[in-house]
Amino acid sequence: MLASALAIGSCAKRPDAIVPVDIPMAAYSNQSCEGLAQELLKEQNDLASLSKQQNQAATGDAVGVFLIGVPMSSTFGGDKEGQLAVSKGKVNAIESSIKSKGCK
Repeated sequence: MLASALAIGSCAKRPDAIVPVDIPMAAYSNQSCEGLAQELLKEQNDLASLSKQQNQAATGDAVGVFLIGVPMSSTFGGDKEGQLAVSKGKVNAIESSIKSKGCK
């Protein structure tokens, strides 16, 4: 029973359950509105890709725990939680910087 609880607890989270890392808006304050727009587009694409990978890892973990009691995706490096949290934080910081500069 303890092993089952540990296996379930180590499963990959769904992307919407991952909290963004706090990235200071100042990290993007030296960029122009055009540069910020390009950076935002790039980071949103990265975030979408990481979210897709994280969903696959969470599904793989759920299946693995159900079938063999081991979160397979997390065990073999499929969990992208850290990268996803950073990407979410970057998107938030870039969006805040865009708003503070009054970019359109």
